[in-house]
Amino acid sequence: MKKDIHPKNYRQVIFADNSSGTKFLIPSTIETKTTEKWTDGKDYSVHHVEISSASHPFYTNQEKTIDTAGRVEKFKTRLAKAAKK
Repeated sequence: MKKDIHPKNYRQVIFADNSSGTKFLIPSTIETKTTEKWTDGKDYSVHHVEISSASHPFYTNQEKTIDTAGRVEKFKTRLAKAAKK
């Protein structure tokens, strides 16, 4: 194998899905500010994601609306304004 092909900050990181509460331990170089204990008792950096394979409708075969940025409400407001005109 080639030596020194990975960046220096390549390490195990916990990716926590905010929608389902599922957590994955995956190697990554992403910058994080918090740490959390994993099932093996060690502390790892944590990165929170809004959606992952544990909550995405394609993988779960369940249709649901995940709106964390208020996009649905903004769309409904624009639609109501357009309907008045």
